[in-house]
Amino acid sequence: MKHTTPLRAAATALLLTVGLGAAPTGVASAVPLPEPAAASSAAAPSASAGLLDAMRRDLGLTASQAEERLDAERAAAAVEKTARQAAGGAYGGSWYEPSTGRLVVAVTTRAKESEARALGADTRLVRHSAAALDRAKARLDTLRAPTGVAGWHVDPRTNSVVVTVVRSEREAPAVREFVDRARTGGPVTVAETAQAPRTYAAGTVGGDPYYTGNVRCSIGFSVHGGFVTAGHCGQAGAAVRGWDGSAMGTFQGSSFPGNDYAYVGIHSGWWTVPVVLGWGTIPDQLVRGSAEAPVGASICRSGSTTHWHCGTVLAKNETVNYSQGAVHQMTKTSVCAEGGDSGGSFLSGDQAQGVTSGGWGNCSSGGQTWFQPINEILGRYGLTLHTA
Repeated sequence: MKHTTPLRAAATALLLTVGLGAAPTGVASAVPLPEPAAASSAAAPSASAGLLDAMRRDLGLTASQAEERLDAERAAAAVEKTARQAAGGAYGGSWYEPSTGRLVVAVTTRAKESEARALGADTRLVRHSAAALDRAKARLDTLRAPTGVAGWHVDPRTNSVVVTVVRSEREAPAVREFVDRARTGGPVTVAETAQAPRTYAAGTVGGDPYYTGNVRCSIGFSVHGGFVTAGHCGQAGAAVRGWDGSAMGTFQGSSFPGNDYAYVGIHSGWWTVPVVLGWGTIPDQLVRGSAEAPVGASICRSGSTTHWHCGTVLAKNETVNYSQGAVHQMTKTSVCAEGGDSGGSFLSGDQAQGVTSGGWGNCSSGGQTWFQPINEILGRYGLTLHTA
């Protein structure tokens, strides 16, 4: 039985696709999987030895430190939603602080500090609310950025909108003009990056390869009726072939730039499972939901080229300026990726987070990668995530 698995940049943007004429590095047949019923009946697992080993390799943690961090991050994610509601208009953002193992909630009034602390969070008093920062970022989203501007996002830790520029182009007149205009709309901090992001384009088990046209991409997550992936991997109506080269399905919807997400409907003979490939680094992972991890939390990615890698969430709601156009509402991570990983799965524990879009660097020297959040994709197409 077949299985289904699932910034306008300074450098020329490269889709994280791999041309079919290229060497098939990282393309592998999918790992045999249990029938969906068997996967659904499995008990909720504790952290596997392989997952702990990946966190040790990529985050510099011991096995016991990784287990403690996963527990603390689950608790922080639970507190975040309640704390946001309690703070109301005084909410200034939140993030997970690895040094303390606790969620930090920024608030604009002292009156809300005690409420957040009562929920189990640490607090920081700030000047600007999250709503005000979001409005400042939204004004930037209406501007056309030059190639030396890599992107921009709201950063709760600095209580500002961070504009990231390519280091070698920071003094370019167009970049300086953009930063000056940005500062007229609200509090802005300028950060530098060595390279500009690019997209990562190169079955439906998350991380498994699929093919469309002359490129290879990676499956994100199974949904009922198909899978979600990156929009730059194919346009609506494009045919999709599975890891074995046989007809798999068709892009039912796709958006790029502006967004970077797509939905592929699958043919009969393929079936969806709530699984993300571990590629032998860790056991294949069951997907049990899509609760959003906070800034600062650990996060891992599966893709058909570089397989399984981990890092942390660096920022949310970032506008990434690819050469093909800006993409909004992206999440920035310290996880590496390479060509062919586009569309692949981002997980926090057993919770789906999003699909790989693009980034810079590689998995030999390191880099950063952005993903499009899963809940936005599900809502856009009216999809239901396949969970265990």
